[in-house]
Amino acid sequence: MKRTDAQRFALSWIDAWNRRDIECVLAMYADALSFTSPTALKVIGRPSLSGKSALRDYWQKALAQLDDLQFTLDRIIWDEDARELGIVYTSRVGGNSKRVIETFQFGADELVVATEVLHGNVPD
Repeated sequence: MKRTDAQRFALSWIDAWNRRDIECVLAMYADALSFTSPTALKVIGRPSLSGKSALRDYWQKALAQLDDLQFTLDRIIWDEDARELGIVYTSRVGGNSKRVIETFQFGADELVVATEVLHGNVPD
């Protein structure tokens, strides 16, 4: 996977989220993935989960609570040797904006095997 592939992944991932297409996003992940997010703690009572089925259930529950969702890609950070991508984006949910970075670790098949979500401050 090269930087251009990582950029393409980020754009596809953002587009799928903006369409609220959970199945399209899930297609980018391996079945045996690990996922950690502070939002998961709020929605399902624990910050980490394992497996595509658990991730689907969490995302469906989270999206059911939202009237609007819009992600705007700010930039990517790509480490080819580690096969790790950071997507830095602005998240607008319910009229509120915040800066988010998600890290994605890719397996040999170029599917995501681990993700961690980090939330920051509201961008200027």
